Amino acid sequence: MQKTVVFVKPDGVQRGYAGKIIAHIEGLGLKLRALKMLHLTKAEAQQFYAVHRERHFFESLTNYISSGPIVAALFEGEEAISKVRQAMGATDPAEAAPGTIRKLYAQNKERNAIHGSDSPESASTEIPFFFSALEITDYQR
Repeated sequence: MQKTVVFVKPDGVQRGYAGKIIAHIEGLGLKLRALKMLHLTKAEAQQFYAVHRERHFFESLTNYISSGPIVAALFEGEEAISKVRQAMGATDPAEAAPGTIRKLYAQNKERNAIHGSDSPESASTEIPFFFSALEITDYQR
């Protein structure tokens, strides 16, 4: 079983789409293992997106991610990462396929409603960034 981190970005939370986005991911047959709302500081956002530190959009991205609350979730299932990435759609909602989360709920390329781990390696660092062992649950689905 593969695990992936998903979080609803500030625009998705502020516009009232957090529940719909989480439900969309659950609808893929993935098991929700952890869920919480938090507000990242600028320093935490910079730490999370450190891989993009040299990119031209780093400052704008970290300002945006720290601008309001997010809803972070941990999902598990077969091919969880690829299922979530496909359901998210293209980064730019104008290019996203119909029915994808970004086509349905994103405003633009930066305010694109959702983040999802892009690889098992990313997930392995993102999971402990957001969740302690005590916050990760298991149950029969």
